[in-house]
Amino acid sequence: MDSLVSTQWLANEMGASDLRIIDASAFLPEHGRVPQLEYEACHIPGAVFMDLAELVDSASPVPNTLPSAEKFASRMQTLGLGDGSRIVIYDDSPIKSATRAWFMLTKFGAQNVALLDGGIAKWKAEGRKCAQGAEKQRERHFTVWSDDSHVRSKADMLANLDTGAEQVIDARGAGRFTGDLPETNPALASGHIPGARNLPYSSLFNPDGTWKSPDAIRELFEAAGIDLTRPLISSCGSGMTANVLIFAAHLIGKEDVSLYDGSWSEWGMDPATPKATGAA
Repeated sequence: MDSLVSTQWLANEMGASDLRIIDASAFLPEHGRVPQLEYEACHIPGAVFMDLAELVDSASPVPNTLPSAEKFASRMQTLGLGDGSRIVIYDDSPIKSATRAWFMLTKFGAQNVALLDGGIAKWKAEGRKCAQGAEKQRERHFTVWSDDSHVRSKADMLANLDTGAEQVIDARGAGRFTGDLPETNPALASGHIPGARNLPYSSLFNPDGTWKSPDAIRELFEAAGIDLTRPLISSCGSGMTANVLIFAAHLIGKEDVSLYDGSWSEWGMDPATPKATGAA
């Protein structure tokens, strides 16, 4: 299964015994939307709802921190996702939250995970069927496992300022990156991590919400000043849209990309971390 599948491919595969479909829609407070309610009002038949707001380390002071492997595996079992499942994820979210679910599933050991190109918006635009209510799948075994090699901490980021071993790319909009646009959380400083480049996540999509071609994605990374032969760390506001850039890199065959999970929520909150403003 490819990492990006079409609505037609999914329609053809519906009903396969090993196929699991996930609605991983998540919203920011300013969106004023409730993902669980939207899922229950209309979801792709057979899809279960993955609550990303709950799949976090609740003991962390930073929002959206990755959960433990044990917590993740237990939640996946409840959703009916097992070790042998082929998993297709979609969302209906402005922040493309399915990429966060993809990052977590691959980090925690799922072998066969894809995103639905265009999400449920494309599915609905094509007049395909919606289901209502909630779906329940039989529990399956999901092995507790974690690969932390693609996650970076604040300490890693501070060390990287000195070594420059890994390039840093920021998925936020240009205004927040430069510091011209204030953060919605007044406790956060404005600006970006010194030396970071900026590639707003929204630029990676066509007007209909499908992903741009691999060639176009490659050009966007290069235009942002990224050397695709060198390792990369992706950051954003709270560790969500950074995953869009990680998935985009994956689509062009670049795998040496890590997530700064704390992102600006952590860095911008700490008065001791250096900040830069203005263009990259």
